[in-house]
Amino acid sequence: MTEKKYSDLGAMTPEGMEIYNRSRSFIAGIVGDETPEDGIKQRCVIATGDLAVADILRFQGDPVAAGLSALEAGAPIFVDIKMVEAGVVKRGHKSPVVTAIGRGDRLAEREGITRTSAGFLEGKEELSGSIVVIGNAPSALLTLCDLIEGGEAEPALVIGVPVGFVNAAESKERLREIDVPSISTVGTRGGTPIAVAAINEIINMHHGRE
Repeated sequence: MTEKKYSDLGAMTPEGMEIYNRSRSFIAGIVGDETPEDGIKQRCVIATGDLAVADILRFQGDPVAAGLSALEAGAPIFVDIKMVEAGVVKRGHKSPVVTAIGRGDRLAEREGITRTSAGFLEGKEELSGSIVVIGNAPSALLTLCDLIEGGEAEPALVIGVPVGFVNAAESKERLREIDVPSISTVGTRGGTPIAVAAINEIINMHHGRE
């Protein structure tokens, strides 16, 4: 029986590919390897070194298909902070990666809101059809939910996995109540590694299809 080989746009050397394949094969045997969602679970587990992450991931509204369609269209990828932007692989797709923080600083100062929330408000006209990736800022996810519920934005996919103890769990619960394709985590856990792992796996799938 031939061992399955996994591809990764971020692994660019033979040694990197070997390490990635060994990790992926090991995790696949634990969390499953039947669906695209399993692939996302695998990558998120590898990114965190925590098998329990697979159990807190939630997928709603066929998010993989939605993400692949958005990447095919070259839709922008909006992220909350620069750390997430730095982690998103730039190869294998033609979608620009746009960071919300820093775009609406004057609005943040004027309204007394977080810089990430202001960034999404500043760029709300650009969000429809896009992929939104929020790994750190619950306030930004709550703002995005407001925009979606108010009919001011209709993203193709929301990866909402903010981490923390103030509004993180609540913001993700609210996201799951909205009719939008999404990937989220349950509870306070989340963060940049999970957010980046999820979007990069979808980018990897897109590149493999092409």
